Amino acid sequence: MANNQSVRRHLDAFTRGRIIGKLKEGRSVTSVAAEFGITHSIVSRLWRQFQTTGTAIRRISSGRPRGTTPADDQYIVLQARRNRRQTAGEIARHTTQATGRPISRFTVARSLHGGGLFARRPVRCVPLTPTHQRRHSLWCREHRN
Repeated sequence: MANNQSVRRHLDAFTRGRIIGKLKEGRSVTSVAAEFGITHSIVSRLWRQFQTTGTAIRRISSGRPRGTTPADDQYIVLQARRNRRQTAGEIARHTTQATGRPISRFTVARSLHGGGLFARRPVRCVPLTPTHQRRHSLWCREHRN
């Protein structure tokens, strides 16, 4: 190690298996750690992982687990395209009922953003009645120039 700085390296699968094997034989965590030249906490954590999950394989993942599957995202975009007047909250409720998993309106907004749809805010404009439409067009004709 250069300049006494610690370099973080993950144990390969073979070494992990050897460590678990020695711990299964009944050896202490401290003696196994000393033999492999690693800290006690790494061996202890590896042993705890093996006891709870039954495996010592590293799961490769980064970040927070996804709240929706790609199929859920497609469903959300489809719902939004079918009914353009639905808010993100309403789509979230429909999706929650369909999948059985709670999904927030913010998750829906992100899914819609990924699908190229925007501005699903929980505000609605009041649709114009036929009378309003007539008056509006009359006003437009009068104020053309």
